[in-house]
Amino acid sequence: MKYLHTMVRVTDLEASLRFYRDALGLALLSVREIPQGRFTLAYLAAPGDTSAQVELTYNWDPENYTGGRNFGHLAYAVDDIYATCGRLQAHGVAIVRPPRDGAMAFIRSPDNISIELLQRGGALPPAEPWVSLPNIGTW
Repeated sequence: MKYLHTMVRVTDLEASLRFYRDALGLALLSVREIPQGRFTLAYLAAPGDTSAQVELTYNWDPENYTGGRNFGHLAYAVDDIYATCGRLQAHGVAIVRPPRDGAMAFIRSPDNISIELLQRGGALPPAEPWVSLPNIGTW
């Protein structure tokens, strides 16, 4: 398992870039606009160290973030997303967003922190029972 990034929702991407990039000194690694999802992602990291990144998520439609909603999730790459989710279920962990696509799943900690699991090296072929499982709550 490898730690990837922490996601934070922001209400003003330019102001946030001025803070994280210009003031704090993080290096801007990439910016991706996702028109179909109506959001933009900006990834930053300490100069020379891309091993722990901050993902700024700017939702194009205004949203009032309350109750910690601006903090999104922790993310980890895993070698086999299906085996990882199976092991988590065996420990009583609910898979709130199953890996139906063979690439991504979400779980929650006992304190309700959302954790994203990403298949290392690209998506696995879709497989049951994951393909048929619904989302549970929010992730």
